[in-house]
Amino acid sequence: MTEALKCYRCGASLVGLSLPLGRMDECPECTIQLHVCRMCRYYDPRVPKRCREDDAEEVREKERPNFCDYFTPSADAHDPSFAAAESGSREQLDALFGDGDSEGGEDDAGSAAEDLFK
Repeated sequence: MTEALKCYRCGASLVGLSLPLGRMDECPECTIQLHVCRMCRYYDPRVPKRCREDDAEEVREKERPNFCDYFTPSADAHDPSFAAAESGSREQLDALFGDGDSEGGEDDAGSAAEDLFK
């Protein structure tokens, strides 16, 4: 089953990880933690508490590691639209605030802000 598992966030193969996934296991590509509701086969954003397991305790942060005893990794957890939405949001932030990659090391606004604290 491990060869079919992909990271829910970036879609990278998780073939190098052993099952069951540990609470602190990370994706080898994007380093996101994997023992999260978004990676579980019971995760369903269309149901109350976004979990199809009635006996599971509610976990509020679906993308944070948890101790859920019902956690079972899903081969269908990767959603390409999630990565596209994240990329679009990052592009909007970069357009609004700049991407932080200036040739001189720091931009003028950052340099001016640093001067305030000298």
